[in-house]
Amino acid sequence: MSRAEDRGLRALQAALAAEHAAVYGYGVVGGRIGEKRRAEARTAYDAHRARRDALVRAVRDAGGEPVAAAAGYALPFPVPDAAAAVRLAAELEGRLAGVYADLVRESSGDRRRVAAEALREAAVRSVRWSGGSVAFPGLAERSGTESGSPAPTV
Repeated sequence: MSRAEDRGLRALQAALAAEHAAVYGYGVVGGRIGEKRRAEARTAYDAHRARRDALVRAVRDAGGEPVAAAAGYALPFPVPDAAAAVRLAAELEGRLAGVYADLVRESSGDRRRVAAEALREAAVRSVRWSGGSVAFPGLAERSGTESGSPAPTV
């Protein structure tokens, strides 16, 4: 495996790990979110499950063994109510944008297109949840971290 292929596989694995964490996190969000935004949370949860499953296939296609989901994840803050659930959803999407920015950088062709689409979707969901945006989604989230570093836990 070339260095570029190795970096690409590591970026795929990081995206998969981040999607595992997002699926877990949206389980928490769904349990706390208010009725008004429950459908939005369910749609995001389903989207992340689909992305996770696609990444499992991509890792295998790249010759890797897909990273398994953890039994549980440490949340970045307590989520006792709907307001905190909304903040958690925004945090999940922001972190995913950063991981997908890394995957865009380490990919080419169709995989790069798919990663850019996932980055865009995470950025749009982040804005919907948080009500604000950043100039370069996925890059602001990565400031202060080494390129290609693993995604933070939920």
